[in-house]
Amino acid sequence: MILPFSRKQESEADLVGLDLMADAGFDPRASLALWQNMAANSQGEPPAWMSTHPSNDQRMSGLKNRLDEAVPRYEQAKAAGRRPNCKA
Repeated sequence: MILPFSRKQESEADLVGLDLMADAGFDPRASLALWQNMAANSQGEPPAWMSTHPSNDQRMSGLKNRLDEAVPRYEQAKAAGRRPNCKA
């Protein structure tokens, strides 16, 4: 079966999203809490070789590795006055 997207592309999208959220003034560290919640509420994961998506642990590891770059972007966005006001 040929799938249009790979785990590598999914991981890259996670990192682009992390940068975008930091640039918009959202704390990128919150992404880890999101994936911790996803992992806690999942019904299990298929074996990595069967999935086009990285595992929750792989996603969290990649995000943690990028925080050294994302947090300064977030701080810069805050200094520029970017403070999202998201209310439900």
